[in-house]
Amino acid sequence: EFDPIVPEAFKNSEYLMLGNLMPSVQKRVLDQMNKKPKLIVLDTMNFWMDHFMGDLKEALKNVDVLTINDEEARQLSEEYSLLKASKKILDMGPKYLIIKKGEHGAFLFAKDKVFFAPALILEEVLDPTGAGDSFAGGFIGYIAKTKEVSFENMKRAVLYGTVMASFTVEKFGTDNLKTITTEEIEARLKTLKSISQIK
Repeated sequence: EFDPIVPEAFKNSEYLMLGNLMPSVQKRVLDQMNKKPKLIVLDTMNFWMDHFMGDLKEALKNVDVLTINDEEARQLSEEYSLLKASKKILDMGPKYLIIKKGEHGAFLFAKDKVFFAPALILEEVLDPTGAGDSFAGGFIGYIAKTKEVSFENMKRAVLYGTVMASFTVEKFGTDNLKTITTEEIEARLKTLKSISQIK
């Protein structure tokens, strides 16, 4: 019965991240915006596909970016090949699709464009809980900071999302995110760029 109320100060936001909630709840948030944001990112999961697929497909018509993992992409599209899955999902409405593959990195798809970002190799992973949320936050946070909605900039945003997720999995909960510095983020970003060959 959760019914989100968007504060008046946020109703003109240029960038909107619709967190992993029931699709009808995500739609209620979007309906409260005074104008369509420059970029709408939607996160979802297999539970909503199992029980509210119709609502999810309706919600996808109004978003710019969908973030899901590879298993969810296959379920949503009914295709095993992630390339075929991406084409079907992009036909559902989003302009961009991010398919996360956990420790194996993430794909960014747009029409006729594909980018792959590897994951950072970590010495220790304690808790993967929240890695997807950290990825999404890093992604849209970078877009909002740079104020550029383009495939090239989204490639860099995927790298920032990957870096933020790497910090999350090293400790339990949000402990690591409370103490990391900009210098530590930039150092990991430099490492990631060197292995992904992006400038």
